[in-house]
Amino acid sequence: MSPRIVFLGSPDFAVPSLEELAGHYNVVGVITQPDRPFGRGQKMAPSAVKDAAQSLGLPVYQPESLRTLEAFSKLNAWQPDVMVVAAYGQILSQAVLDVPTKGCLNVHASLLPRWRGASPIQAAIEAGDEKTGVTIMEMVQKLDAGPIVAQREVPLRSATYADELSQQLAYLGARTLLEVLPDWLNGTLKAIPQDESQVTYAPMLKKNQGLLSFDQPAVQLVRKVHAYHPWPGTSFEYMGQNIKVLDAHVHDTFNAEPGMRYSVNGLPAIGTSECLLVLDMVQPAGKRPMRGEDFLRGQRDWIERE
Repeated sequence: MSPRIVFLGSPDFAVPSLEELAGHYNVVGVITQPDRPFGRGQKMAPSAVKDAAQSLGLPVYQPESLRTLEAFSKLNAWQPDVMVVAAYGQILSQAVLDVPTKGCLNVHASLLPRWRGASPIQAAIEAGDEKTGVTIMEMVQKLDAGPIVAQREVPLRSATYADELSQQLAYLGARTLLEVLPDWLNGTLKAIPQDESQVTYAPMLKKNQGLLSFDQPAVQLVRKVHAYHPWPGTSFEYMGQNIKVLDAHVHDTFNAEPGMRYSVNGLPAIGTSECLLVLDMVQPAGKRPMRGEDFLRGQRDWIERE
């Protein structure tokens, strides 16, 4: 008899894992976050996992919390052999983890124990890591601390954006999950404890973290631009307005005073603690994205004069 699987996930990252499971196993239920207000109109919008589950004809449950008696009863009624979690968005209680007879597996977007937490993809890019990957782990109550079932790594290019890497790791995680699940279900695969001495954390990002500080080196700011795309985004204040930075690079010919404005090969540039940050693509408040040279042509006061 095919094992009964309950899937928990919410954002785009989780969708490939759900789709792969649904194509090969008996997914008896999907738990995802409730619909939330989205966009300027703040209309209620479903999670990406809800959309995918409904397209697959799977039953969907959207509790505010899994700690209620109603939610716990719903989960028990599905009688899962195993639960698979991918970016669900809530910490699960031990009572929930104990429901499936063969445990809970998590698809995590880093090479644990490096980058435990909610933002491992952004953390890896911002730190300038040379590699990253996915971890399939057995879940415990402590955040991302469970023993490792499998890992797959990929090189991390310096110009990688967070949304690109998220998509790459989402599919890698789904394939890895499908590879290891048969051996996990038949009990021939053993998980390996994480090395606690190597733990680093990637806490949830906040909107105000996207404000660029030119007291940092330009290379760090470029990493931040890539890591925080598309959310929370990166920006700076200029002439009383917020300018989003969508792409940038380092110009290391000379150092300049942090925050001073320059022009480099027809592109706007800003001094940092080390080198210049050259703005390749920006978006002024209320306007569409534009190339740096187009932005600069409309800014007569960009170059600061004595």
